[in-house]
Amino acid sequence: MKYAVVIEKAEGNYSAYVPDLPGCVATGGTVAEVEAEIREAIAFHLEGLREDGVPVPEPTSKVEYIDFAA
Repeated sequence: MKYAVVIEKAEGNYSAYVPDLPGCVATGGTVAEVEAEIREAIAFHLEGLREDGVPVPEPTSKVEYIDFAA
């Protein structure tokens, strides 16, 4: 499965979240760190859902970049 991940620059670090997995978030000092942290967060989140007997949501979010001339 592939989940869309949003990575944002915050003040002093980066944050990431998964739109299809509410509450699944991570932070890191660099983009590489936050990517590693969100991978772990997704695995932990999915494991928790399975342990609780909650269905794992299918990825439905789509990410596109739109070129825009200002």
